[in-house]
Amino acid sequence: MKRRIASWENGHGVPDDFYSPLLCEALGLDPAELGLTHPAAAPDASLLDAGYPDTPEAAFTAVDRLWRADLDGYEPLLTSEPSEPAWNEASLRWLVAPEGAFPAEPGGDSPRVGLADVAMIKSTADMFAQLDDRFGGDHARQSLIQYLSRDVAPLLSGRYTQAIGRALFSTVAEATLLAGWMSYDACHHGLAQRYFVQALRLAQDGEDKRLAGSILSAMSHQATFLGRFTQAATLARAARMGITSVATPTLLAQFHAMEARALARTDDTCACEVALADATRALEGRNSDDEPEWITYFDEVELAAEAAHCFRDTSSARQAVTHGENAMSGSHVRSDFFATMVLADAHMHAGDPEEACRVAADALDLGEQLKSARCVSYLAEFRRNLARASQTAAVRDFHEQAAEHRLWLATEQHTTA
Repeated sequence: MKRRIASWENGHGVPDDFYSPLLCEALGLDPAELGLTHPAAAPDASLLDAGYPDTPEAAFTAVDRLWRADLDGYEPLLTSEPSEPAWNEASLRWLVAPEGAFPAEPGGDSPRVGLADVAMIKSTADMFAQLDDRFGGDHARQSLIQYLSRDVAPLLSGRYTQAIGRALFSTVAEATLLAGWMSYDACHHGLAQRYFVQALRLAQDGEDKRLAGSILSAMSHQATFLGRFTQAATLARAARMGITSVATPTLLAQFHAMEARALARTDDTCACEVALADATRALEGRNSDDEPEWITYFDEVELAAEAAHCFRDTSSARQAVTHGENAMSGSHVRSDFFATMVLADAHMHAGDPEEACRVAADALDLGEQLKSARCVSYLAEFRRNLARASQTAAVRDFHEQAAEHRLWLATEQHTTA
């Protein structure tokens, strides 16, 4: 019983119908006062709205309700699909109305917010970003959402100067972007899109064009993963267009790379290679001192990984192998897993299933600690390709070895679906 109570206190579900009345009676409070109400008990279609908020206050309300519904496990939200019109609306409205608004001064006993509060949010989000990178989006996602809902949401409706408010909105936008990435990695795609949209509005009100461009780039990444390739290319171009006045070489390089990823999947090899060349030229001119801290991870190794994806998808297997071999950083576990799997795919497409299996085995070892539905999807694609290869001794040995790995076992539902 103590364990159940601790779980409820930490936001992991709510007491069931047997325990709820007992808790209410013991504490002398009604279910609403104890937070025992559940969105599923009174479905609200507005939770599924992926529209771009009209005002800062609307964004605060929308993102807070998303956090709460996510924590409560509201199934229609967790299983929702992305909306293509929402991508179009968000990118267009940000492009044509890039200046941020400012909320009205709250009354009552709203908390006073200072720079120390903003710094605390930033440091906490950075910690979760490290956990995401090392263990995957499904590892600490709920803990991040709980922190945002319980500690950060009240600050958005607090009292602050315009300067502190802008910094607060930008910092919360970055944390909400992380929530979107983690939800995307867990393949809660509709939820991830809604977090991205709210993050974009917060970045707008924080007057942080660079971060807003990065959010559109994240939307592009997700759209490519979901097979919305034309939309993905458009989002990457919107990101680039929207930050023209404050562009940095690294940001431009990433946005060009996202466009290249999308173009590769449309079989437009020429346009893809042009976008990759633009990314390479942009990155050559970078100066880390002038870049936002959160984009400095994007370097030659990351660009090599993006190029490997592109050449794999344009059936340029040898080029994919060349770039894939340069795409492992040794410091970003999940990114290295993806790059290793792309290298395995490239060897497979090059007609070398034995080397593909050797590389995929490395990826399995690397990903043993990852809780990532995207990682499973990469493995599932490799498994389907491997099923069409000759069943040599090396391939059979790989199947035996892979059978001991959690991520490989998780691919079974992909192949049987």
